[in-house]
Amino acid sequence: MSAAGRRGADALARSWVQAGVGRVFTLSGNHVMPVFDAALEAGVELIHVRHEAAAVHMADAWARLTGEVGVALVTGGPGHANAVGALYTAAMAESAVVLLSGHASNAQLGMGAFQEMRQAEIAAPLVKAAWVNDGAGKLARDFAAAVRIARSGRPGPVHMSLPTDSLEEDAGDALVPGIGDFAPDPMTLDENVARGMLQRLQEASRPMIIAGPVCMTRDGRFRMAALEAASGIPVVGMESPRGIGDPSLGAFAEVLAQADCILLLAKRLDFTLKFGKPPAIAPECGFLQIDPDEAEIERTRSAVPSRLRASAHAAAFAAMATLTRIARPMKGVWLREVRAAIAYRPAAWDSAASRLPGRLHPVQALRPLQALLDSHPDSIFVSDGGEIGQWAQACLDSPRRVINGVAGAIGAALPFAVAARLAEPTAPVVAVMGDGTFGFHPAEIDTAVRYRLPFVAVVGNDARWNAEHQIQLREYGPGRLIGLDLLPTRYDQVAVAFGGHGEQVTEAAELMPAARRALASGLPACVNVMIEGLAAPNIRR
Repeated sequence: MSAAGRRGADALARSWVQAGVGRVFTLSGNHVMPVFDAALEAGVELIHVRHEAAAVHMADAWARLTGEVGVALVTGGPGHANAVGALYTAAMAESAVVLLSGHASNAQLGMGAFQEMRQAEIAAPLVKAAWVNDGAGKLARDFAAAVRIARSGRPGPVHMSLPTDSLEEDAGDALVPGIGDFAPDPMTLDENVARGMLQRLQEASRPMIIAGPVCMTRDGRFRMAALEAASGIPVVGMESPRGIGDPSLGAFAEVLAQADCILLLAKRLDFTLKFGKPPAIAPECGFLQIDPDEAEIERTRSAVPSRLRASAHAAAFAAMATLTRIARPMKGVWLREVRAAIAYRPAAWDSAASRLPGRLHPVQALRPLQALLDSHPDSIFVSDGGEIGQWAQACLDSPRRVINGVAGAIGAALPFAVAARLAEPTAPVVAVMGDGTFGFHPAEIDTAVRYRLPFVAVVGNDARWNAEHQIQLREYGPGRLIGLDLLPTRYDQVAVAFGGHGEQVTEAAELMPAARRALASGLPACVNVMIEGLAAPNIRR
């Protein structure tokens, strides 16, 4: 083996291959050049993006869509700082991401090294674990540990900093970890405990199982459906910052308030469930909880002390497998009532139209796009933004969905769409976002053009930060609106300037012809739809 092939960077790249990582999302920089060089020899594809946060968002979407770990590689110092904010979205989405950041040399720490920064400490609050590697011979083993931690229990991001001397120095005879070293720690559910919880649910009149964000992948949705079919108990996944008011769940809040026993399946009892308090949840409703984290069970016990009737430690998918295997179907109309509430949408939406000339009602701008998603079973729906994101989630549906999630942070839609196209080479990728969202990462259209990754980005353009507009309007009145206005920018022309395809829509009849031209273009495409800025729907029957 050549000296170059013995570097720490080479050992790291070989560990990527062993872990099944064939693609890494990255932005170049001084500290990580040895890793770029090693990736060539290892045959790992580097997707070179335009902003470090976008690399993390892409790794996040990749992990959610493929079930694999998503890896982002950025340089140290300011590159690392740019990437860190995106970790919060991944953490709240419970996405298995590993952020690798270049780092000042270990030998120079404390001496004022180039871009020296306490990187692990900066990332630590947003990840499951964070550390600085301390030697070339440990890089491969450290990466295996990062992958295992990211995938174990409640999945989430992990950070490791890569000092330049660790990357450049001889790794010696360090072995590449075995495949088993990357595997998540098993967290199964005891069958007797599972039987006890199912019995409690079946003794209730209106039981419900609420699953957390980790279950909102296509595989997770399949498992939830299987558990619901086996048990006859409604199984509802939640991943929206709007919580029980998530428009994609229709009138769910109404039936949730009637539940008398709720199993929290890797679902935090947090703001999304109004902390378990009435009137969102009935005061007599009892709770069961299966969670990989003791801290989450303790939080539930603190919030609803006497109402937490039983708890157990297990990972979500392992728990669902056990529950599904031993469940017996519960009879009654409750399941049909819950499903009808979730499916409900106001009849008035069928004739919704904007009151403003040259603008579309959000329903007019979005509902027709379902035809694109329905055209292929593997289509991917991406949703991001404030009010427009909520309208999109109410109007559109796909088994493969990536949204901004419980974090409620906007800006990730274009990076999500790039990763979605890489994960799905042929089916339509439809990404809906607001004009505010588009402004965070427009340069990732350049990334998509360079890598020939077509998708359809639909921008709901109301020329303002509409979520904040609605808050100010509601809380302070129309005379105290400030810091909200945007220009009615031609985002379609921005896409064209980057080498993509663009369409402008100001009339409802123009929408689907424009969307179909965008899909047929074979390019990253932006359909800029001028919409009326309406508050997100609060669906009630």
